[in-house]
Amino acid sequence: MRISSLFALAFLAALAFMAAPALAQSGFHGPAAPSPQDGANPSGGFTGPGLSAVTVAQALKLSDDSFVILRGNIVQHLGKDRYLFRDDSGEIIIDIDNHKWNGLSVGPENAVEIQGEIDKDWGSLEVDVDRIALIQ
Repeated sequence: MRISSLFALAFLAALAFMAAPALAQSGFHGPAAPSPQDGANPSGGFTGPGLSAVTVAQALKLSDDSFVILRGNIVQHLGKDRYLFRDDSGEIIIDIDNHKWNGLSVGPENAVEIQGEIDKDWGSLEVDVDRIALIQ
């Protein structure tokens, strides 16, 4: 191996060694951020409180494009990608694109959590679903 190749290899190794600590610290960093010794999520990410679920009645009062988490049951297929979702407070129409199901099979007896955005159009309101999961 030539000296210039050895020098380049040594330089790259030193650079990788110096960058490793910075790359290992992923996720949220700021006030009250957990330290790595606190047993924080080893793969990185925010570990503080997140959004909580709302009821259908609350979702019906939210503005367009509001993010929602709903827990309840999909009780009826209304055609195409539209379904009727129900919880203890009421019913709302949800729109789930085929690829969002991710192979999940759900019946009216299955409790689910959906995450999505409120979509308001001329006198109609539905939830455009981003994620759906079974509740165990």
